[in-house]
Amino acid sequence: MIMLTIIGMAIVTAVPRFLPAFFMKESTFKPWVSRWLNAIPFAALGALIFPGIMTVINDRPFVGIVGGIVAAIIALTNINVIFAVIGSIVTVYLLTM
Repeated sequence: MIMLTIIGMAIVTAVPRFLPAFFMKESTFKPWVSRWLNAIPFAALGALIFPGIMTVINDRPFVGIVGGIVAAIIALTNINVIFAVIGSIVTVYLLTM
């Protein structure tokens, strides 16, 4: 019964993700719609990351803010994202030593 529940949840989760890919691959949008849709992943990512930045260390939120700023600056240089991650980790580590 547990396995059937897991399989059912996997199907219910996967279907809404795969259907748009199959039905929308040939369609084109107006330029303003495309710009808006392209911005959604960044907005969602920001909404997910920002609370974590503020709570890296509860009594010292500036540590997370500085780490986030370092990651943003590194990311703006258009180098590999792993360097932004490593840079922010090193920054937070150095500030908490």
